[in-house]
Amino acid sequence: MKQRNIFVVGLNDFNRDRLRTLRGAEHYNFHGVIDPAEVYETEHFPIEDMLKRAEAQLSEFDEPIDAIAGYMDFPVSTMLPLLCERFGTRTTSLESLLKCEHKYWSRLAQRDVIGNYIPRFTAFDPFDDRALSHIGEAGLYFPFFVKPIKSSGSRLGFRIDSPEDFTAAVARLREDIGLISEPFNFVLDQANLPDKVRQVDGGYCMAEEIIGGWQCTVEGYVYQGEVVSYGIVDSIRYPQVLSFFYYRYPSRLPKHIQDKMRELTNTIMTHIGYDNAAFNVEYFWDEVQNRIWLLEINTRISQSHCDLFEKVDGVSNQQVTIDLALGLSPDMPRRHGDFAVAGKFFYRVFFVDAVVTRVPSDEEISALQQEFPGTVIALQVEAGTRLSTLPEQDSYSFALAYVWMGADSDEALEVNYRRLADKLLFEFEEVVG
Repeated sequence: MKQRNIFVVGLNDFNRDRLRTLRGAEHYNFHGVIDPAEVYETEHFPIEDMLKRAEAQLSEFDEPIDAIAGYMDFPVSTMLPLLCERFGTRTTSLESLLKCEHKYWSRLAQRDVIGNYIPRFTAFDPFDDRALSHIGEAGLYFPFFVKPIKSSGSRLGFRIDSPEDFTAAVARLREDIGLISEPFNFVLDQANLPDKVRQVDGGYCMAEEIIGGWQCTVEGYVYQGEVVSYGIVDSIRYPQVLSFFYYRYPSRLPKHIQDKMRELTNTIMTHIGYDNAAFNVEYFWDEVQNRIWLLEINTRISQSHCDLFEKVDGVSNQQVTIDLALGLSPDMPRRHGDFAVAGKFFYRVFFVDAVVTRVPSDEEISALQQEFPGTVIALQVEAGTRLSTLPEQDSYSFALAYVWMGADSDEALEVNYRRLADKLLFEFEEVVG
């Protein structure tokens, strides 16, 4: 069998090593496109320049290009349809992808077919001084949530409880929304958009009814028109705050709730015409009202879940992305891993700010990984890091490390993590002034 050339946008060493463990990987040559530091840098998105450089690199390649893939959110996700169309490789259309990533267009599509499972919403221009009045005219009242039409991570998302909250949020949005609206508008200009959507460009925002409950993510893909949801991952939060404690696979949601989420996923992904690509859909289950809410659709696998699927099912869900990019039906095993349950934990501190003065040494991390077999610890800080400079943090805490673990039961998983966390030694210096 000849070697297949697979180009991965933003390929880093961590993912290259993981890709080499996939089924069939002995027949694949993985090549990086665009330096990973650029796509993991979330402050600037020079997408037009990145596309030009990616096209130049791919054009200079003197062998067949069998696939172009990626695992990142914006800008990588929106680059893939453009690159794949240019070089004749496989992924979903730009328009179907934007029906997921353009939050207003996505809600319109969802309202068409699963309207009882989404919150009330409206779009607004943050530069319109009458925006708050327009939101009220659309039937949304305090509290509600605002976020850009296209965001990166949780950036520029705000809970609004009062006119003063809205004024403060709008000030931030006016200051920073251009960082992502300008590159996103470049992508929108490449697509065939309905007039109703084209009028709401990347400089607009969404206001939505507050929703909540037991949060989870349905991981899936569409292959030649068939929607397959192959796993559901729970998102567990710290008590009394919004910060994530850990992701757990497999889900412990009631079976009928999981089945309904899969049904909703099938309906919406079919409706928008998404095809030959991976996705994940985030949901809430409000247990008190027994109501399911669709939070958002992401046009990729979740990298945070890769190790969880490998531990429980035997193969990272990166298998899905690579198989689809090659035009193959994904070959995901089920429950062939070494553990019954797995989690990605967020080791956090709940500080206003501080400077890190000590992190666990390589020897300490190695010893912990040996004490808890299968565990992977990835530090997110180093000595000298000021916590307030960390990207993609929530408003309540700072994540100092990610810890992936497996166990034979949910109870053992949490017990083992707490034992490990007690041995992860960080030290800090208070920031004065």
